[in-house]
Amino acid sequence: MGESTGSLPFPRWQIAVALGATGVVGLGYWYLRQQSTQSKRNALINNINSVSIEDVQQDPVDESPLQKAQRLKNEGNLHFKKGHYKEAIDMYNKAISECPEGSDSDLSTFYQNRAAAHEQLKEWEIVIEDCSSALKLNVKYEKALYRRAKAYEILKDWENCLDDITAVCLIQGFQNQNALQMADRALKELGKKRASDAMKTRQPQLASKQFIKTYFTSFSQDPVYKFLMKTDEPMGEGELKGFLKAKMLFATEKFDDIIAACTEEINSSESESKYIFESLSLRSAFYMLCGRQQDALDDMNTIINSNDVDEKIKINSIIKRASLYMQRGDIETSLADFQKAAELGPEIADVYHHRGQIYLLMERNNEARDDFDKAVKLNPNFAIAVVQKCYAYYRFALMSQDIELLMKVMEDFRKCTEKFNTCSEAYVLYGQVLAERQEYEQADALYVKAIELEPKNATILVHRGLLHLQWKGTVESAIDLMKQAVKLDNKCEFAYETLATVEVQRGNLVIAIDLFNNAINLARTETEMSHLYSLRDAAVSQLKVTTRLGLGQMLNKMGA
Repeated sequence: MGESTGSLPFPRWQIAVALGATGVVGLGYWYLRQQSTQSKRNALINNINSVSIEDVQQDPVDESPLQKAQRLKNEGNLHFKKGHYKEAIDMYNKAISECPEGSDSDLSTFYQNRAAAHEQLKEWEIVIEDCSSALKLNVKYEKALYRRAKAYEILKDWENCLDDITAVCLIQGFQNQNALQMADRALKELGKKRASDAMKTRQPQLASKQFIKTYFTSFSQDPVYKFLMKTDEPMGEGELKGFLKAKMLFATEKFDDIIAACTEEINSSESESKYIFESLSLRSAFYMLCGRQQDALDDMNTIINSNDVDEKIKINSIIKRASLYMQRGDIETSLADFQKAAELGPEIADVYHHRGQIYLLMERNNEARDDFDKAVKLNPNFAIAVVQKCYAYYRFALMSQDIELLMKVMEDFRKCTEKFNTCSEAYVLYGQVLAERQEYEQADALYVKAIELEPKNATILVHRGLLHLQWKGTVESAIDLMKQAVKLDNKCEFAYETLATVEVQRGNLVIAIDLFNNAINLARTETEMSHLYSLRDAAVSQLKVTTRLGLGQMLNKMGA
């Protein structure tokens, strides 16, 4: 799980709410949460008046060319209503051929109606052609945009689908749930495709020093990490090699060379090596930290499948492998690994601490509370587990509306900051809870204290920036804090992503896209990269659509 202070105190869609706007970047989150009391605008767009029938009673002898075209269109509509789609298409063809020059609005409707008939026949390429013809005549034609987006979705042309449905969302002010859901699907699929392609050529990049330190400190009973932190033993005479060299590199924060040092130990002869499994464990961790998941998994499997390894090293590797599976989205295998670790090491607090975090993410609050209870009972002085136990109980108290428990939890949070007054995590998580409860001034004081304790932790500055956004609506102040975070740690993916999201809401799409690209370059997993690509593509699509449709002024009126 690693850097828990890199998680948002509220979902990404709420940033838009804090700014008083709902930008397209929130499509993936906003529609699921929105609890609007307003009546739904138009039921299903695809069922809305796809062919408008107008009863034009006109003597054919006295018809003008446009009136004749309209009559033919209406006859086509009648065939459409009866399910006679080929006959409807014939009439729409005649209407199109009879439509006089200059009647762009009517001709656009004829093309759109013909597209509706081809849609019923599942002739998707023709649907796209007819909708495109309609849109050349009326660039903001919602029905044509939506119908073409549906055709693109069926053909899995996700980029064009996203552009069309983004246009619909912008024109309608993000009020139609069906359009929002389609946009979310397109964003997810496009993000997956881009991430999959990018991972094939991605160059591994090690996480920031702060992230690395946070990752290792999240394991209170990792025997290898404990050995690395020992300073009371001489490391040997002469030139250091292999694992002992890695130990020295870890102590001096020269993390880039640790994989090579571990590999040297692993490749040495059996008679020369004393630290094969320690080296495999440390190397697997650093493979994880630079996004080489398969290499990490290979080393973990070597440890787990060995009969000669220290039991605590094996259990630690199972915990880490479980987290890796969770990052890949393989929940079942992840939980099976956690169960295996619990059976092998029922007295190891880290098993329950890390599984508890997984359960929290899955919103399985009862199981999360049980695991954190076990973790704290086994290791009552592990500050991170204690404060996360408080958070698990806080979520449960809110869900069950247990006021008495809520008051107790808030007092427990306060006690945590007193007992673990050198642990920034305690202040940050307590601050997030206070911010959620709109106790902004107290939350800000906690973030200030956390920054004093850990001045190189850029994620705390990002959290404080988000707090200022909620509290005072001071966008400039929030952005300044996030920029400080980037300056402090140019590998802080959380800072780039959050700053990009805020810039989207401000309408600074070009800046936001550049920031999302920075975050993408730092992503360590395909799942993480897919999420970031989705956010970026939402901004890219919004930029294309607003430029093409001249919707810049509309966007500004929406508060971006």
